[in-house]
Amino acid sequence: MADHGLRERKKQATRLLISNVATGLFVQRGFEEVTVAEIAEAAGVSKMTVFNYFPRKEDLFLDRHADRLEELTSVVRSRPPGISACEALRRHQHGLLSSGHPLSGAIAGGPGFWWVLTSSPALTARWYEQEREIAAAFAEVLTEETGEPFRSRMVAGLLTTAITTIFAHAMGRIVAGDEAETVRQEQAAVIDEAFDLVEHGVNGFPG
Repeated sequence: MADHGLRERKKQATRLLISNVATGLFVQRGFEEVTVAEIAEAAGVSKMTVFNYFPRKEDLFLDRHADRLEELTSVVRSRPPGISACEALRRHQHGLLSSGHPLSGAIAGGPGFWWVLTSSPALTARWYEQEREIAAAFAEVLTEETGEPFRSRMVAGLLTTAITTIFAHAMGRIVAGDEAETVRQEQAAVIDEAFDLVEHGVNGFPG
């Protein structure tokens, strides 16, 4: 059992090493300019090892998606009785912000990440694909819960849009030159505005 735990820790360490090396190279030169062979050499592993951990080159950079998808789905599925999916995700977003989590978007390292992402069509396509996967996961949970597939898909799409727009708003401000600390302080109100809109609907906006 101890050996299994050690193997898992080694695998996680190798995965993190490869991802960190890849991200550093992408930020220096751009996603399209770096090959998997170069990443493998810089990380001290074989090209096959890189592909064992990351079947798609895009996932070397957008490497947190599986964990993020599992966490977001769990927030909705495991929320306390009497708490809506919207409220559970609102609380989760506030938690990301207060802990300084990268997925809050309100972090100083944002411009490098955003440059790599937006300068690569392949990465941008994968980013939007990941958004669709989150919406599909939410819809599945809500449909299981309610038996209403149409309403579940609509709400799932709105919740996903709230999450992704909150992130992009913070990241966009920092890329534009706003101080990360200022963005962080003002981002709590953005989170509430986003989820207020989901909770109350568009109400004829714009009038």
